[in-house]
Amino acid sequence: MDFPWKHQRRYNSYAEYFRQEFGTRVQKLTLDAGFTCPNRDGTAGTGGCTYCNNDAFNPSYCQPEKSITRQLKEGVGFHKVRYRRAVNYLAYFQAYSNTYAPLERLRALYEEALSFPGVIGLVIGTRPDCIDNEMLDYFSELNSRVYLVLEYGVESIYNNTLEKVNRGHSWEQSEEAIQKTAARGIRTGAHFILGLPGETREMMLNTAEVISSLPLHSIKLHQLQIIKDTRMAIDYQNDPSAFSFFTLNEYIELVIDFLERLNPAIVVERIAGEVPPRFLAGPGWGLIRNDQVLQRVENRIEERNTWQGKLC
Repeated sequence: MDFPWKHQRRYNSYAEYFRQEFGTRVQKLTLDAGFTCPNRDGTAGTGGCTYCNNDAFNPSYCQPEKSITRQLKEGVGFHKVRYRRAVNYLAYFQAYSNTYAPLERLRALYEEALSFPGVIGLVIGTRPDCIDNEMLDYFSELNSRVYLVLEYGVESIYNNTLEKVNRGHSWEQSEEAIQKTAARGIRTGAHFILGLPGETREMMLNTAEVISSLPLHSIKLHQLQIIKDTRMAIDYQNDPSAFSFFTLNEYIELVIDFLERLNPAIVVERIAGEVPPRFLAGPGWGLIRNDQVLQRVENRIEERNTWQGKLC
């Protein structure tokens, strides 16, 4: 069967997209540049998102007291063990909101990363309320000379959910940021969490239909995980009945149902989250790794004889 993404996987795979884009493996190098968030410092709220503990996701070399150059150098060494063929890299500004600073500081950090040998582009994770037209002008210029992705933490299209998890912004702000960014020709990514408290299966599948009308280049999906040292971990301890979790098989079926409703032009970068077991404060799937989850999704989507966008 011929799919619009020109490879034989049944969804618009990020790995295959990269092979077509670059012809070789390109490795992301995660960075912590010492940013914070407007819902931590009182601008939009305090306490941060109820599920957020960046320590659970940052590699050990990511420490904000280290320079960008040092983190990149250590990141190359960190990934060489597993990905020996990688010679080109994307500097991934991941921790917290990486456009939450004056443009002069942002420009200095980004340009330092781009001066590192082998770095051919940037992936910048941020919030939809941490972007403005001046920044977008700079990113538009940057996009004309290097590979660039602006990746927004959206998490949900439902304002009630966003309020519950203390995001400090609305879905309408996310929609506006995505539209403005994509209008500049910049690759625009979005991150969503499936299983947030109060959201039904139908609401999650509706998310796929809603975002399919947006000019998104890529998405990441994560299942809800309760992480230690977060407000959500306390809420879960106080009232476990307020939460529901997917078994691995249930999540696989949900993801495939989600993909069926998703615009086939959107690249699927990730379908599940993974944190070290020591960070979990709620139910998990044991020691299964993300690549194993992905393989099970690919096997099951074959069994169901379906594909991304089939119902879009």
